[in-house]
Amino acid sequence: MAGDGPSPRGPARLREADSSPRVLRAARWLRELLPGDSELGDPLSTAGDEPQQLVARRIAEAAAGRPSVARELGLGAVQVFQALSEAQGRGRGERELAILFTDLVDFSSWALVAGDEAAVGLVRSVGKVGETAVFQHGGRVVKRLGDGLMAVFDDAGGAVAAALDMRHGVAALSVDGYVPQLRAGVHTGRPRKIGGDYIGVDVNVAARVAGAADAGEVLVSGPVRDRVASDAIAFKRRRFRAKGAPKELEVYAVDIA
Repeated sequence: MAGDGPSPRGPARLREADSSPRVLRAARWLRELLPGDSELGDPLSTAGDEPQQLVARRIAEAAAGRPSVARELGLGAVQVFQALSEAQGRGRGERELAILFTDLVDFSSWALVAGDEAAVGLVRSVGKVGETAVFQHGGRVVKRLGDGLMAVFDDAGGAVAAALDMRHGVAALSVDGYVPQLRAGVHTGRPRKIGGDYIGVDVNVAARVAGAADAGEVLVSGPVRDRVASDAIAFKRRRFRAKGAPKELEVYAVDIA
């Protein structure tokens, strides 16, 4: 009989509502009003093995490549949870560390053309340059992030020196005429250590600083600049505004003086 069973239009209407531009704008506007990092969902902010990072990564991957209201609402819930954890002190560690993030600019576009073999070879070479620089300046690699890495240092000066060495070392690499360009960001804070990983607002801020860097550029936050006492490093103020980072945060491009 007509009317028996679920309507075939039901799923279609749900999909239509999930990708509605008007509802998407409202969902994204709501995320900007909520506490926490409203840009949560990018590869840097969801890298890790903590439950909330795994959940955020699964949500982001489920709607990869298409706008989704459900994705925005799901990430918004994780965003609020992380913010509440920070406010209650559960996201803070006991000691201050300098946090370094790096990645390659436009690597994915090049890799699609170059192929897997060339891309894997370059990633290995970049990884070797990065890990060597981190080790030489007293840091520890927390995790590899595809074409980049996250590392922590007890000393902010060591993190900056490692980032500059990595930029120089990566620029010396070449694969079939392609020269990779590294970008990096450094921020200090008290991230919470979970096993071999670190989480917390300071980790997210470091990722945002790195994400704002141009090709071949190393950016550091104001707190990093305040802790680096070296005439060999030159600082140049950069305009910076990123969701998930404090509005008053100052950011500087660094180079060898």
